[in-house]
Amino acid sequence: MNTLFPIFVKADHLHILIVGGGYVGLEKLTALLSNSPDARITLIAPAIREEIQTLATQYPKLQLIHESYQSAHLSDKDLVIVGTNDKSVNQQVQADCKHQRILVNVADTPDLCDFYLSSVVKKGDLKIAISTNGKSPTFAKRFREVLEDILPDSLQETLDNLTAIRNQLKGDFVQKMEKLNEITKVLR
Repeated sequence: MNTLFPIFVKADHLHILIVGGGYVGLEKLTALLSNSPDARITLIAPAIREEIQTLATQYPKLQLIHESYQSAHLSDKDLVIVGTNDKSVNQQVQADCKHQRILVNVADTPDLCDFYLSSVVKKGDLKIAISTNGKSPTFAKRFREVLEDILPDSLQETLDNLTAIRNQLKGDFVQKMEKLNEITKVLR
């Protein structure tokens, strides 16, 4: 049973640390930037891929530090994502995060994670996160592709119309919800 509590984080209000400058670091960084291009991100690694260095020229809030991880790098960080190919570094970062009560995700190591990164479907303002409870990121990716194909691009127009209707409704919260439920019945 999947007991994860799904949330959407305002990443642009946080300072996120990514430990790892290889392919996994690039993958996690790209996912963050595609969802929150204004996020404040620090990426640390002794060697950093050229693609990451290129991204740093395009995103002013992305800072690269070319050195090995040390616990001092956690100072003022709100969230940490680890993606190195060194298990001992991954475990050390996770232990340091636990000690400082910072939420951490260690790529491909569900037992060391406080949270998982989901596969995300985006259609305008609609965002759907998909979780397999850490069991199969590949399945989540494939399911995301299916949803992207079947959800119409016109969803943004529908969302905009529903927002306009909601803003014009009179009454208390319950009355507004009843009216919106009546209007959206066609979506079943």
